[in-house]
Amino acid sequence: MEDEESAAVLRAVGRQIKLWREAAGLKQAELGAAIGYGEEQVSAVERARRIPSPGFLDKADEVLGASGKIAAMKTDVAEARYPKKVRDLKKLEDEAVELSAYDNSVIDGLLQTEDYARAVFGERRPAFTEEEIERRVAGRMARQGLIDPTKAEPLFNFVQCEATLRRPIGGRMVMRKQLERLLEVGQLRNVDLQVLPLGRQHNSGLGGSFRLRKLRDGTTVAHAEVQLFSRVTVDVKEIQTLEMRYGIIRAQALTPCESLDLIKKVLGET
Repeated sequence: MEDEESAAVLRAVGRQIKLWREAAGLKQAELGAAIGYGEEQVSAVERARRIPSPGFLDKADEVLGASGKIAAMKTDVAEARYPKKVRDLKKLEDEAVELSAYDNSVIDGLLQTEDYARAVFGERRPAFTEEEIERRVAGRMARQGLIDPTKAEPLFNFVQCEATLRRPIGGRMVMRKQLERLLEVGQLRNVDLQVLPLGRQHNSGLGGSFRLRKLRDGTTVAHAEVQLFSRVTVDVKEIQTLEMRYGIIRAQALTPCESLDLIKKVLGET
């Protein structure tokens, strides 16, 4: 595990499963056979080397007669499953009343389809393992629960460089589904989705992608990533600069209605 918080949760879960298994008089192989998993998988979970699935926990709870005590740990395990950076961002986003983002390389994470996200992580070099890709995809999908069509808050505004619409990450069908997703989200009443066309002479976002999160207490937090570096700041001067820059980028972009028309056009060409 990449952080102690996650590792501590998984060690506690593994220890509980081991205690319940031993109290039931079962060996690891016997528990594995009873719940449909191999001995090595049970061993890996007990040693906090593997993240147990919800099905594993449910079946172990039933077989070991834990009366819901093992199954109750599913929420904690689900949180531990996500990378620390994702958990930290999600905590910030849960407190936000307005979320703004400018992206010039890929579609923003809150707008990505699962297949598109998997393709993005699959492009990483040195390559992620399949397990790490799935872990990161799960974390990204979990964050998207923020965009709830039944709620008026928080407010979202996204500016996507047109290049992100035309870069065929994952291939033609993945991009078609991704563009359809943008059209769907872009019509929600609490979402403004804009596109900054490649044909524009002026683009104040050439410095790279960044995000702004305005919290309930009035604080604004900025987040930027580039290559191996991820940085969160609440520095007043830096925030003022990024807020000003974001306002200019929005002014340079198409209106939300014009942007949806462009997305439809690109979809028709894909």
